[in-house]
Amino acid sequence: MALGGKLVILREEQPEDMPRLIALRNDLETQAWSKTLPPDYTDNMSLKRFEAREMSFDPMEGRFIIISRENGEFAGSISYTGLHPRWSATIGVVIIKKFWGTGFALDAQEILLKFLFAELGLRVVRLYTHGGNPRAVGLAQKSGFKVSVRQREAIFKNGELYDNLVMDLLREEYFELHPKLVDNLPALP
Repeated sequence: MALGGKLVILREEQPEDMPRLIALRNDLETQAWSKTLPPDYTDNMSLKRFEAREMSFDPMEGRFIIISRENGEFAGSISYTGLHPRWSATIGVVIIKKFWGTGFALDAQEILLKFLFAELGLRVVRLYTHGGNPRAVGLAQKSGFKVSVRQREAIFKNGELYDNLVMDLLREEYFELHPKLVDNLPALP
């Protein structure tokens, strides 16, 4: 299944994507949680992760490759995990540095949010980041996410302490930001 936006297309991961995903995961600039840890994601780990999904389809998660609509170039990855049907999921996005500031991450995030709210009928979507990642915080805020949990000085990165942030977006907030979309689910009492 492919999902299309203005700038990017999201398609499901394929075995041939693994080398690029490993490189992305091991890139210390795009690895948001810690630039102090050595790259540790191996080909074998990636293949096992992919094969486990391939052999037992898990409807509680979706992992997509972000590709440029213009030229089909690999730009990153976006996913949802921990799906609780008709209730919640957690998303994550990572973009290779070449595409930072191009709008690709926002377009990919908006595509996935539309799918999660309009197609899967979720009530809330969450993401995790930290105060030392202003790009991720800003991206989340552009889509309407708000900080719902702040764990002060919970992340140690590059010799500094940062707040761990849980951000969320409620269904009603999403549809308020997208008035052209119709919310076909009844409001909860």
